[in-house]
Amino acid sequence: MASMNLKCFQVYTSRAQTCRQLLAARKAVNCSGQFRLCHGKQMTYSVAAFQNTFCRNYHMELGNHPSSVMGAVHLHGEAGNSFKSDSKWIDEQMFLKELNSLHSYKDIFKFMSSLKSLSDTMVAAAFQRVCDVEVEDSTLKNAEEVVESDVFKSLCFQLEQESPNLSDSGLVSSLNALIKLRVDPWSTLVVHLVLESQERLDKGQMTIQNLCVLGEGLLDLEGPDCAMLEQIMDQVQGTDLENWKADELAMVYRLLQLGVGKSGKYQALLNKMNNFTITQVSQFSPKLTSTVLKALAALDQTQAIPLVLKLCKHSVRHIPHFTDDEIINVLEAFIHFGQNDQFFTEALERHVAKCAFTMHTNAVSKVMQYCSVKHILSKPIFNVVAERFIYHADKLTTAQIAEQIVPFGKLNYLPPCAPSLFRKLEGILNARFTQFQSHVLLNLLHSCTLIERYPLNFLARIFNPYFLQQLQVEEPGLKKSVLSLLTQLFLTVRLECPSYEGPKLLPKYRVKSFLTQGHLVESELDVPFYSRVKAGLTDLLGARLYFSSHVLTPYCYTLDIEIKLSEEGFVLPANQYEDVFQRIALCIDDQKRFCTNSCNLLGKEAIKQRHLQLLGYEVVQIPFFEFELLHNRSDIVEYLHKKIFPSSYRLSW
Repeated sequence: MASMNLKCFQVYTSRAQTCRQLLAARKAVNCSGQFRLCHGKQMTYSVAAFQNTFCRNYHMELGNHPSSVMGAVHLHGEAGNSFKSDSKWIDEQMFLKELNSLHSYKDIFKFMSSLKSLSDTMVAAAFQRVCDVEVEDSTLKNAEEVVESDVFKSLCFQLEQESPNLSDSGLVSSLNALIKLRVDPWSTLVVHLVLESQERLDKGQMTIQNLCVLGEGLLDLEGPDCAMLEQIMDQVQGTDLENWKADELAMVYRLLQLGVGKSGKYQALLNKMNNFTITQVSQFSPKLTSTVLKALAALDQTQAIPLVLKLCKHSVRHIPHFTDDEIINVLEAFIHFGQNDQFFTEALERHVAKCAFTMHTNAVSKVMQYCSVKHILSKPIFNVVAERFIYHADKLTTAQIAEQIVPFGKLNYLPPCAPSLFRKLEGILNARFTQFQSHVLLNLLHSCTLIERYPLNFLARIFNPYFLQQLQVEEPGLKKSVLSLLTQLFLTVRLECPSYEGPKLLPKYRVKSFLTQGHLVESELDVPFYSRVKAGLTDLLGARLYFSSHVLTPYCYTLDIEIKLSEEGFVLPANQYEDVFQRIALCIDDQKRFCTNSCNLLGKEAIKQRHLQLLGYEVVQIPFFEFELLHNRSDIVEYLHKKIFPSSYRLSW
């Protein structure tokens, strides 16, 4: 674990362990000198030695460093105490409101230094707010500046002095925040707080909320094997679940998600919680809804689908009130569980259309990922994201660029601002081509070809041996799905861009069939739908021998059904290879080949039909939304006749 050293609090490593052992002797006065560290080891030390050694070390390290900024900050253990600043009394709620309006550690410390007296919950809230504004992706942005601040040192000094007098909430919240701020875990401050927490934990009087906050801190400090975590979970399970409040439920879910509940541990508790939470969903705020959904996804609670569905419906009312991070958590959970709700999508459309330009880029990317995975072609979302991209693209990472552009190709949609969108994309590719990871770049350019935007200026680099080697480095062995993308990209250039004269894709990088696991390039055939079409086609043509199924072409595509015609227009037997003048390719397009609740073909299906036509096939589409209206066999035969032979008269046979 990374650590930051506080000059006023750090002890040398050789003394730190001894100090931690000595501090723990406090709780051993009535236990024959034995006590337990949070990692579970039993240690023994005399109280006299503790007093002599600790006091000597403490004054050497801390005693001569009172705060030069705040003086003696008075901490009060009772919640609700007020403090005085410039002869004006302000209660904790006003303090928290002011604190949450600050967005840098400098502003927070400046605000804190203007105050004369603080409650312990206020100090804990200040540390937590510093975490909120300074910790990003588990990294402290201004590490040295934060921990070297005189205000920070002063708060820590007084916190250590007053640790026995802190409220349970102030104690565990401060410990949790200091751990997140990467204060040295062997500093006397952290050791004080950990041992004080152990002492109170042994009394068994902590609330569920405080138990969870303490558990989160210990997970960061020592990992899921910390002995105190077992003790915390025993106390949590020892309470009556029926009496838990909504926020307590969410906090236990979060604690389990962070690591305590991994590998199926505490699944029995989770099952009880899942069943009970269904009755409490109506009380959930946006934050609690997001927290529980994130935990359910992280813990892979596939047996809790009824709870997920209820949370999905409950989320609709909260969409305008979700923060960007909360929206990301909710969408990730829906992607994980495969959930999609029409009312949720409509509410999301309204929110994104209104707030897209102020949303965090990660939230916009997650919205596009959700639409892409669920095949939701939401024109209001796609249109505003395209406009946002034009103005903000220069600030995006290469991964974010791909996340926002690839769905346009996948769902086969060109927004009204398409010319400006792709001009902007081309400019970025020219300027930042080498910054893209190879597989990200391949997906991006392939997606463009699905909607007939051909990256001719970049194909020479894609088919270059160096780029292909980079692909192999990123994905050893080059999966068939990657080779399929390369092959289809090359085929697209050959068929749709005959003017291209650059390097070609070497044969060893080409596949013979686009049907691969995951169906990235070509969809498999829906068997029940195919069976109905096959029966009607047999009646129409008179025998099964007049058409073939699952036909692999020399161009990697697999035809759902192929019918061969002679020059005179007669249907030939499927096994005849001579005198074939025309080939008809029937595309049996079920719901999975279209965008959700739409008649818009997916990009991979559109390009397949486009390529088959360029290869000389007569493409006949049999879409599910037309076929499902047919109720009997005679209707099916008549429909197929009009579709396949629209200008011929069918004789009875």
